[in-house]
Amino acid sequence: MLTYILFVLGLGFLILGATLLVDGASSLAKKLNIPDLIIGLTIVAFGTSAPELVVNLLAGSSGQTDIAIGNVVGSNIFNVLFILGLAAMLKPVNAHINTTWKEIPLALLAALVLGICANDMFFDGASSSQLTRTDGLILLAFFGVFMYYIVDVSLSSKEQGEQISVMPLWKSVTYIVVGLAGLIFGGQWIVDGAVVMAKSAGLSEAVIGLTIVAAGTSLPELATSAIAAYRGNSDIALGNVVGSNIFNIFFILGITSTIYELPFRPEANFDILMNIFSSTLLFIFLFTGSGRKINRIEGGIFIAIYIGYVTYLLMQQQ
Repeated sequence: MLTYILFVLGLGFLILGATLLVDGASSLAKKLNIPDLIIGLTIVAFGTSAPELVVNLLAGSSGQTDIAIGNVVGSNIFNVLFILGLAAMLKPVNAHINTTWKEIPLALLAALVLGICANDMFFDGASSSQLTRTDGLILLAFFGVFMYYIVDVSLSSKEQGEQISVMPLWKSVTYIVVGLAGLIFGGQWIVDGAVVMAKSAGLSEAVIGLTIVAAGTSLPELATSAIAAYRGNSDIALGNVVGSNIFNIFFILGITSTIYELPFRPEANFDILMNIFSSTLLFIFLFTGSGRKINRIEGGIFIAIYIGYVTYLLMQQQ
């Protein structure tokens, strides 16, 4: 029971830790006269992916590689099918032309590259498959290209970036220290709790990573996208989800597999295919109906597919 309690507390610590870390680091950067746009593209962007990164690094260090891979792939599936589905049901989600023609295809490319890198048995005839350090460096190289694209688009659009509030130095440092502590403790409790839950429920660590852990680490994206959609800023909701999916594979799995080689089970190809399918379906929906948007019916289809996917995973375990 204590493990379950710590798992729930871990989710709270993880999200709160990421928020405090972003606020403290952004304030400190602002004091150093770093432009708001650069802060938003670096500290804020990386901070929102901190929960997934910390959980992956802790899972990799303890040998729970199924949780590490499942967390990223499951988060991507959850982001598109559940978060965008929910956002579209609140209000139809519109898309900028850059998001439609560049960022969504890049998210689809990320899923395809992951499938190629992880399947040594299929492509190289190896006796087993794993994400090696070489694969991690390849993913990070793609991430570097993505960051170059984001900075170039942001600078050419002449946006001012997010307004960063400045706090006293002591408060900024405190936020950073407490935020890091929250991420570390919260992440460890989540990984430990996921292992215990998997054993007690008769589920694999991969399924726990694909569902509960993935949904938990995606709570920042869920909150941001739902609020943005409710306020009518649906393009923010879509950009947040697509950007997060690219970050998850290229950056988080890139970092994790560079530090720890991650064994890959062939059964996980189904989840990668679901990731590819969800990104493809998103691209298709933006070209059906009137204009580049996802309507409420299509949002309902997304959620129904996600429920069916999770049900399938649980039935497979039985």
